[in-house]
Amino acid sequence: MIGRVAGRLEYKAADHVLIDVKGVGYVVYVSDRVMASLPGPGEAVALYTDLLVREDLLQLFGFSTLVEKEWHRLLMSVQGIGAKASMAILGALGADGVSRAIALGDWAAVATAKGVGPKTAKKAILELKDKAHSVMAMAGTAPMSGTGAGGGASADADAVLEDVVEPVVAAAPVDGAAQADALSALGNLGYGPSEAASAVAQAAGENEGADASTLIRAALKLLAPKG
Repeated sequence: MIGRVAGRLEYKAADHVLIDVKGVGYVVYVSDRVMASLPGPGEAVALYTDLLVREDLLQLFGFSTLVEKEWHRLLMSVQGIGAKASMAILGALGADGVSRAIALGDWAAVATAKGVGPKTAKKAILELKDKAHSVMAMAGTAPMSGTGAGGGASADADAVLEDVVEPVVAAAPVDGAAQADALSALGNLGYGPSEAASAVAQAAGENEGADASTLIRAALKLLAPKG
């Protein structure tokens, strides 16, 4: 299994890139969102990857973060969602947007992805709400894979690319509406009102100024089985 590719970006195509790793070129398919974050040809780049193996096909799909990669794997577990649809969903919403859509039961957001209809979007929400807890809890703590966005990466493809913590999108300070959204999301994920309210209250106390998305992630960590 090829889990990460780091090297020199040779070229960008419409839906894939070629990364030279010490003389070996890897074709890696990426979402529109990841493509937009990549540096120009000749720059150092690193992506987490997932290898799709079929009888007549081997394809590598690339992601900026482990959270994106795990969402890709979960999305592909839904009947009717293949690699192309999964990448379209991640490209349209991003990892944080997918987490929010699943938590809030927002199938309409999932359906905004190219090639994903309402029926498939609703199926994804239904099937993933009980499987997504661990991936949602990863957000904000899993490392990024140093894409070199903004031209800041060294042109030396053999240089060590430091992993950094995935940035949390800034949002309005937490208020009653944010806590209500967090409670609603936890309810949709199957948690009881009492345990959800307790977790959200604790999360709000430990994350002053947090938005609903951050509260949901913090509460999920509190509710995760210990040991």
